[in-house]
Amino acid sequence: MTDTSTRKLGEPSPGGGSTKLKPGDLLQDRYEIQDTIGVGGMGTVYRARDTNFKAIRLVAVKEMISQISDPLVRKKIYLNYERESNILATLRHQAVPRIYDYFMLNDRAYLVMEMVHGKDLESILAESATFFPESTVINWGIELCDVLHYLHTREPEQIIFRDIKPSNIMITPTNHVMLVDFGIAKLFDPMEKNTMIGTQGYSPPDQYRGEATPRVDIYALGATLHHLLTLRDPRLEPPFSFNERPIEEINPNVSKELIAVIDRALEYDPKDRYKNAEEMKEALFTAGRKTGILSHQPMKTAGIAGNTNVKPVWTFECEDEVRGGAVVQDGILYIASYDHNLYALDAGNGKFLWKYATSAGIPGRPAVTESNLYIGSEDHYLHAVSRRTGSRVWQYPGDGPFRSSPSIAQGHIFIGSDDGYLHAVNVNTGRPAWRADAGGAIRSTPLITKDYIYVGTEMNEILCFDFGGNIKWRFRTKRAVSSSPTIKNNIIYFTSVDSTLYALDANTGWAHWRFRLGRGSVSSPVVIENLLYVGAADHQIYCVNAQTSKEIWKYKTEHQVSASPIFYKDAIYVGSVDKHFYCLEAATGHLRWKFATEGAITSTAAAYNDLIYFGSTDNMVYAMLA
Repeated sequence: MTDTSTRKLGEPSPGGGSTKLKPGDLLQDRYEIQDTIGVGGMGTVYRARDTNFKAIRLVAVKEMISQISDPLVRKKIYLNYERESNILATLRHQAVPRIYDYFMLNDRAYLVMEMVHGKDLESILAESATFFPESTVINWGIELCDVLHYLHTREPEQIIFRDIKPSNIMITPTNHVMLVDFGIAKLFDPMEKNTMIGTQGYSPPDQYRGEATPRVDIYALGATLHHLLTLRDPRLEPPFSFNERPIEEINPNVSKELIAVIDRALEYDPKDRYKNAEEMKEALFTAGRKTGILSHQPMKTAGIAGNTNVKPVWTFECEDEVRGGAVVQDGILYIASYDHNLYALDAGNGKFLWKYATSAGIPGRPAVTESNLYIGSEDHYLHAVSRRTGSRVWQYPGDGPFRSSPSIAQGHIFIGSDDGYLHAVNVNTGRPAWRADAGGAIRSTPLITKDYIYVGTEMNEILCFDFGGNIKWRFRTKRAVSSSPTIKNNIIYFTSVDSTLYALDANTGWAHWRFRLGRGSVSSPVVIENLLYVGAADHQIYCVNAQTSKEIWKYKTEHQVSASPIFYKDAIYVGSVDKHFYCLEAATGHLRWKFATEGAITSTAAAYNDLIYFGSTDNMVYAMLA
């Protein structure tokens, strides 16, 4: 981190010179800069971590540089900046990013805002070779009318946006809109006068006359929707010339009902437009209902799906492959590597805290209690490690490598080993309670319920033990069960290398159903409500109805999927041996984004405060925005 005692962060050289913030810089002794995420004429937008929160809170910090040298004018602008920032900080709408903080540092002003994930509509337009579906345009238009109505009816003072255009509209991964620039940066531009904030092509003639009414936003919204339906950029056309390029002549697939709505919004005389955003919103609803194409589940667009332009928030390099899963507790990420080390990293910035060395590779995921971590190693030991210091608390010997991840219940650690036993070890002392003969190596992570322990073996079985180490039932498969079982509604789900996904009764081991995979699987399923997600060696990620075994969707990667998927919010996250990490929409399997590493990904990810963590066989640990 930069030495803040010798550098006043955010303070440029006299005369407005540029001093760009760097990763690690700290603003206001609070906002730790992580990366630059946008650069414009008026300044820069940074991703930062708010260090006032113990949990990870990522924010966007917008830095605006004054271009004005007159001290009296500058003082007036700063007063206006504070006033408008204070107004924006009171806004509460799902399509408006929250303003958390604002402050000044000499000739720079800063806004600290909610981090918005997604892609701006201008970028999506630039990548689009085909017209946007009418249903998508109507849905976006309705959402924009909704937020404009909110702004226009604010008390005691309405807010006129004055610059509706694609670059100021963000489309989130769930295909909703966010207004992301309220024009405060224009206060710092000496070329801007009065209400002449706007963009040629999108702004109406009354805005050029200095008028700021709700109807200037209505016009700009109509211009934006016209752009989406025709792919004709109004900035490249003569001003106020939409009547010279009718939508139906450019895109004959647009309904006359929607065209009528947009034409009215684009009327030259403001009194001929919709009187307010609520009226335009209702007109869009009516157009959608009349044509039968209005969908309350907005459609995906090619511009959003398949985004590969994603970057890690941070990375950390180990000395060997990372194959095991990560776990995050109290803002600290714990992850192990085949370099023999278990690492503790700051989950917000990837800063190294400590490492604990074993004598061999560590393939598993640690288990965590309030004081300690527990991890098995190929050195034949189960290790207990202090979370605070990274020092050894105790170690327990097995007769073979520990490639299973441990589970904790009833004051004991339960872990399988290649020695063919399931081990129960006292969590405090490291003394054995019992070990149960499983008949074969165990690489599956034990599933613990209030009554039983379930685990798979390399000798083609899944076993159910009681807490005395006695087998209650066993179920035979045709090949090894390396997958870790999961439970939902008293049904156990797991995969096998025999190319089958199984659903068994948790009490009896009776098979509810079997689902045939294209090839074998070592991936562990995750069940959310009635949907099950799992990967397989046939390169596929599957979504299956957990009750009926009906396939809902599948997504094909370029190599086998050995990692286990995780669910976070409304998405599935999983890596593939094809070296990519995937974010898929959980309901549909649509690709939201993928990220390329330099090695196969077999590590199961962890999610924490909108960050996703995983390791790769390229020796790296990655933190990605969810």
